[in-house]
Amino acid sequence: MKILILHGPNLNLLGTREPEVYGSITLDDINKKMIALGKELGAEIKCSQSNHEGALIDALQDARAWADGVVFNPGGYTHTSVALRDAVSAIQIPVVEVHISNVYAREEFRHISMISAVCKGKVVGFGWRSYELGLRGLVDIIKL
Repeated sequence: MKILILHGPNLNLLGTREPEVYGSITLDDINKKMIALGKELGAEIKCSQSNHEGALIDALQDARAWADGVVFNPGGYTHTSVALRDAVSAIQIPVVEVHISNVYAREEFRHISMISAVCKGKVVGFGWRSYELGLRGLVDIIKL
């Protein structure tokens, strides 16, 4: 089983960016935790991050050739990108949307996701553990 963990814009700043919202954990820390959990669950994990919408689309399209699923934090593109929504829909492998913060307890514009409707599931508000919960859920979906 092979899974892509895909991080969107500004997530490379985790650890220093708004720690009161996102905590003090770094993106590298999250990636290490996901790789270790993947081994535990029998999954090979590849992690990628980009601040660029087109690069995220390329990563999703590339994943359809090698991955069994994707855990995806689209960051701010969640609320704006029809192109990412279309990419998730087009790749025809399961995608779980994750967010570190509880987007529903934040600004109103963050309550709307362009991507959720084409994902198998969504995990929000559990800090870095949203990735862990998303990965566990995705592995269960793939095993069905």
